[in-house]
Amino acid sequence: MSERTTGTDDSATEVFVAHRNLLFTVAYEMLGSAADAEDVLQETWLRWVAVDLGGIRDQRAYLVRIVTRQSLDRLRALGRRKESYVGPWLPEPLLTAPDVADDVELAEHVSMAMLLVMETLQPVERAVFVLREVFDLGYDEIAEAVGKSPTAVRQLAYRARTHVAARRPRGVASPAETRAALQAFRRAVETGDLRRLLDVLAPDVVALSDGGGVKHALPRPVVGADKVARLLAVRWWKREVGRTAELVQVNGGPGLLVRVDGEVDGVVAVRVEDGYVTGAYHVRNPEKLSRVERETALSR
Repeated sequence: MSERTTGTDDSATEVFVAHRNLLFTVAYEMLGSAADAEDVLQETWLRWVAVDLGGIRDQRAYLVRIVTRQSLDRLRALGRRKESYVGPWLPEPLLTAPDVADDVELAEHVSMAMLLVMETLQPVERAVFVLREVFDLGYDEIAEAVGKSPTAVRQLAYRARTHVAARRPRGVASPAETRAALQAFRRAVETGDLRRLLDVLAPDVVALSDGGGVKHALPRPVVGADKVARLLAVRWWKREVGRTAELVQVNGGPGLLVRVDGEVDGVVAVRVEDGYVTGAYHVRNPEKLSRVERETALSR
């Protein structure tokens, strides 16, 4: 490999920076962890600056290939880590800008609900699903990224789509429905009003929480409007001095940023469908709350 010049280094940096948000989004969708996605980007950068740019025909595709392979390696390691995780595991929440919510397809795929569905895929299936369904890469490009033949990739894509379709959230509410449901949800949990909660919760609503063994959290999912309403009103959101809930965008959808005495205590990502709350994902693990006070840029 020839010695790199300063001009070449500058060019490599410019290309990497131009695609950084895309690369982070790929890694995050594959891993469900912003911290691990950042580590993958660092590893991708180290490999990228060692490459002779003159021999690369499609720089974007090359970078996506590197980040995919690094993400696959890390995803397998994460599987082992999750086996010893204390309590239920939820993806690391991101505070996102309004433009993410405006991209309906991207918002759906980075939602907490969809990331949990993707957790049920095998690592290579997840990579193929993300690259095909979210970023619309061709089968040949994906084959190079995951080290499979185009024929095998087509089969993996079909299998992953079928698997996700059977488990994915039903539908996406309009912005107006979402705002109305979230505001009603917030008022109800702040006041502990069971009647209001029952009015806004879907009959099959699911509540999950992640404390990472550090903060109190539900040991298992709670299902059903009555159970979730009582949980929110009596236990989970019991009123106390200094508690506030701010309306925010979490993973491209509605959410609440919860503070106690001004300090971040948790994030609740809320799934709204047909005007009702169908999912509440409460993350309290302090290690997963580092990116909820500033917006994270996502793109595709």
